[in-house]
Order: sequence, then structure tokens, then C-alpha cells
Amino acid sequence: MKPIVIVGILMIVLGVVALAYQGVSYTTREKIIDLGPIEASRETKKTIPMPPILGGLALAGGIALVVVGSKSNS
Repeated sequence: MKPIVIVGILMIVLGVVALAYQGVSYTTREKIIDLGPIEASRETKKTIPMPPILGGLALAGGIALVVVGSKSNS
């Protein structure tokens, strides 16, 4: 399999994942009080939004790469 087809397949997978999840979420832990043996912390969930157009572009680009890569085989 040609490298261009492999890159195309990876872009298709990433595009579908980006369209399905529409963002990356993560949790951070922050210390609020630290007085010897007494500790208090807070967990905050943050999300990095990913626009759907980004997933669509990755999907379209991946399809184009697979088509171009498979035509060059023939």
C-alpha cells in the first residue's frame, strides 16, 4: 500500500472522530488549601472545542488522497 493511501485513511479516521466528538475534554486538579495534613483540591473539566468544518475538511482530504493514491496504481 502506498504511503499516500495510508495518510488518506488516517485522515478519514481522524475526520470521522472529529465529527463524532466535536472537541477534546480534559480534567485539571487545582489545590485550594494546603495546611499541613489538611488539603482541599478542586477538579475542573475543560473542553477544547473542535469545529465540525475541521472534521469535514479532514474527511474530504482523506477521501481525495485515497482516490489519488489508488488511481496512480492503475
